[in-house]
Amino acid sequence: MAVKLHRCRSLWVKGPHPCWRVQKALDEAGVPYELVRHPVRRSRREEVAALTGQRALPVIELGDGRIVRGESSDLAARARGGEFGESAGGPTA
Repeated sequence: MAVKLHRCRSLWVKGPHPCWRVQKALDEAGVPYELVRHPVRRSRREEVAALTGQRALPVIELGDGRIVRGESSDLAARARGGEFGESAGGPTA
């Protein structure tokens, strides 16, 4: 799988939650992805900090190693627009 969604462990939280917003957009766009869960508390997100230089989630990691980070509403819009599908660095399946 070429796309990885880095999000918090709170999978049960819906609504305006940023991680859920991006995951829902990927699901709606039919983009296959691997879910990588991280601690809810920012102070414990060392792996995210090493990956992106910051501790904020969500983060999308493309198959070619590129990291996509931004506001969740922007990431969701980009996912719905097909930016993270097959044309984004190769096949995702």
